[in-house]
Amino acid sequence: METNKVTGNDSKQYIVVTLGNEQFGINIQYVDNIVRMQRITRVPKAQPYFKGVINIRGEIIPVMSLRLKFGLEPDEITNATRILIIKLEPQSAIGIIIDEVKEVVTIDDENVDKIASSANDEKASYLAGVGKHGDGLISLLNLSSVIIERETDVK
Repeated sequence: METNKVTGNDSKQYIVVTLGNEQFGINIQYVDNIVRMQRITRVPKAQPYFKGVINIRGEIIPVMSLRLKFGLEPDEITNATRILIIKLEPQSAIGIIIDEVKEVVTIDDENVDKIASSANDEKASYLAGVGKHGDGLISLLNLSSVIIERETDVK
């Protein structure tokens, strides 16, 4: 059924998470930890999608809601809700609230379609591409554009 072609194609591992009924893939190399939902201390005058901060082993980590950032309905906290601790750089961690962690998948680069994004489509800028896995499609997040705050788009 599957053939292993040795053509120098790279593959990456993604943690598949859900937000509502959509599946998103997060490159596993940036995931530092996955923790259960816990009390989040609010921070005044933060963006609406920043829920506050949590303390993980003495490290204060800001937490954001991907649902609110993406313009979806507010988070519904369940037993499956998790906070993914993301580290794009060694010294900077951020937590993102997701509905559920589904699985870890490996997707070959050849099975990833890039998104043709128009300059005014903010949601498309959050995606690195769409990965084909089995019968389904997984939206692969571009974590740096999701996490980094843009005051204005400078191109």
